[in-house]
Amino acid sequence: MTFSTRGKTALGVCAVLAAVALGCWIYQLAGGLGVTGMNNSTSWGAYIMMFMFMVGLSAGGLIVASSASVFHIERYERVAIPAIICSLVCICLAGAFILIDLGGIQRIWRMLTGPNFASPLVWDMCVITLYLVINILDLRFLVRGDHRAVEILSRFALPCAILVHSVTAWIFGLQIAREGWHSAIMAPIFVASACDSGLALLLVSLIGLQKAKLFDAGDKLIANLAGLLAVFVSVDAFFIGCELLTTAYSGTDAGNFVLGQMFSGATAPFFWFEMVCGLLIPFLILVFAKNRSRKGMVLAASILVVLGVLCKRAWLLFTSFLMPNVYGGPGITLGTKSAQADPAAVWSAMGVYAPTPVEVAIIVGALAGGFAIWLLLSKRFLPAWEPAREA
Repeated sequence: MTFSTRGKTALGVCAVLAAVALGCWIYQLAGGLGVTGMNNSTSWGAYIMMFMFMVGLSAGGLIVASSASVFHIERYERVAIPAIICSLVCICLAGAFILIDLGGIQRIWRMLTGPNFASPLVWDMCVITLYLVINILDLRFLVRGDHRAVEILSRFALPCAILVHSVTAWIFGLQIAREGWHSAIMAPIFVASACDSGLALLLVSLIGLQKAKLFDAGDKLIANLAGLLAVFVSVDAFFIGCELLTTAYSGTDAGNFVLGQMFSGATAPFFWFEMVCGLLIPFLILVFAKNRSRKGMVLAASILVVLGVLCKRAWLLFTSFLMPNVYGGPGITLGTKSAQADPAAVWSAMGVYAPTPVEVAIIVGALAGGFAIWLLLSKRFLPAWEPAREA
C-alpha cells in the first residue's frame, strides 16, 4: 500500500496533530477537567457535542450500507464499503470523545463491574459497543465477498443504526429537568439529522475518493444519492419545525426562554446557520436535477449539511444549559479555579462556557487521527473492490 506525495503529507500532518492532541489530553488528565471551559453550570461541553455529532455521522453511513442489502437496492451496494468505512471511523471517534470527556478515565472499569441499567448512559455504552462490532463484521464480510453473511448481518445492522442514535437522543430527552431537551420526538429528530449528515459525509468522501482516483462510485449514483439527501433534509426540517411549533404554542416561561436564546440569544448564530445554510440552501440546491448532476454543487450542499448538523448539536446542547435548574438559593458554585480564587464570584446565577485551547487541540487532533484512519482503510480496501453479486 503506497501513497502519493500528497497522501504522505496528509498523513504526516495528521500524525503531528494527533500527537499534539495526545499531549493535551495527558495534560488534561493531570490537571483535571478544570483546564477545559466546562463548569458546574455547563457540565457538558465540546466533547459531548462532538460525540453527538459523530454518532449521527456514523449511523447515517450504516443506514445507507444496510439498506442496500435489506431492500436489495443494487446500485447502493456499490458504495457499501465506503459507507461502512465512514461509519466505522465515526463511531470510533464518538467513543473516543466520551473517553476524553471523562475526568477519571482510570475508573471506567466500574462501568463493567457495577452498571446501572436504569441509566440511558449504560444503554448507550451497550448499543455503541454492539454497533462497533457490527461495523467490523460488516466490513470483513464485504471485503471477503460473503454476500449471504452481509445480507443476514444487515437485518440487524439497520435497526441498530437507528437505535444507536435514538439512545443518544434519550440521554437528553429523558432529562425532564432541562427545558429544551425533554421532548417526545427527540429520538426522531436525532435519527433524521443522522440520515442527512451521514449521507452528506458519504457524498463528500465519495467525491474526494473519485478525485483522488481511489474509488469511482459513478456520477449517476452520486446524483441519485444527492436526491435522497434532499429528501432527508426536508424530513429533518419538518421534525425541527414540529418541535419549535409545539414549544412556542405552549407559551411556558421556560419554553419562551429557550426559544429566545435560539432565535436571538447566545446560541442564535448556530441555530440560524443550521436553518439557512444547513437545511434551506442545500434543499434548494439539491431539489433540482441539473444541480444534482454537478459534483461541485453536490459537494457544497453536502458540506453545508454536515456543518449545519454540527451547529444543531451546538444549539441543542448549550441552549438548555443557559437556564439554571437551581432556584431559591444564592446560585450555583461554578467550580472553576477563577471562581474559587474570588470569594465574591463563587456563587453565580449563570455560567459561561467557551472551549479552551486544550479542548480545541484535542478535538482537532482526534479528527485528524480519524481522517488518517479513514484514508488508510480506503487505500487498503477500495481500489480493487467490487460489490458482491449472488450467483
